[in-house]
Parts: sequence; structure tokens; C-alpha cells
Amino acid sequence: MLLKKKSSLRLILIHHCLKLQFIIMKPFLITCSICCFVAILTLPIIYYTFLRAIVSLGAIVLIYNFFKQKNYPLIAVFIVVLLLFNPIFPIYLHRKSIWIPLDVITGLLFLIIGYYEKKEPVKEEKATEVLAAPKTYTRDRIVSAKREIQ
Repeated sequence: MLLKKKSSLRLILIHHCLKLQFIIMKPFLITCSICCFVAILTLPIIYYTFLRAIVSLGAIVLIYNFFKQKNYPLIAVFIVVLLLFNPIFPIYLHRKSIWIPLDVITGLLFLIIGYYEKKEPVKEEKATEVLAAPKTYTRDRIVSAKREIQ
């Protein structure tokens, strides 16, 4: 009984941690998305360096989460995003007309992931008590003579 209570408390704790992670992740992903949409405008180079850093951080976090969920197609998508937007070894495409669609697509990806809620059924373990059946011993049983005749 105590073991079942511990496992149900553990499930509740995991559920609340995932809910807290979702509450923190959603504003961060929306911020990444807004930053990508603002990048369409003509801004100083320091903003694009900031954009590379925040989008890379968002991609790393999502890659980690998708790896835990074993969602390999989305891992591949966000590895591409990480490679395009990494601030350590930047990729320069030199034309704004190439970056605008990439910024819009990346912003939409972050926005969709931020608002997507995976609805999973909550598994509740019901604590059922198993009653032990009374054990009978055949050697101590008295056999009546009337039953043997019939």
C-alpha cells in the first residue's frame, strides 16, 4: 500500500514538473518567435547577433526536449535551425532576401511548438487491496462417509 502511494506521488510530481516546464517554455518560445519576426526589418548587426544567440538557445532546449520524447524528425529540423543560427560559427548568406523566409519559417516553428499542447490521458493507479484467500490443507480435511457413497 505504501509503495503504491509513493508511486502515485511520484507520478503527480512528474506531472507538475512537466506542467511547470511548459509554463516556462511557452513564453520563451514565443519570445524566440517574435525575435525572428522582428528580424525581417532592417536593424543593426548587434540585433542579428542577439537573434542568433536566442534562437540557438531555443533550438538547443527543444532538441533536448524532443530527444527525451524520442521525436527524431523534430530533432532533425531544429538541428538545421541550430546550424543556421549558431553564433559561434555563423553562416552568412549575405542577402536579406534569403534570410527573410528563413526568419519567418523559424518564427512559425517556434510559435507552433510554443502553442502546441500534447494532450495525454492521465494514468491513475487505483490502489486495490488483494485479499488473501484462506489456505486449505487437504490432509486435515475430514471426509464424510456419505459423500463417498454418492
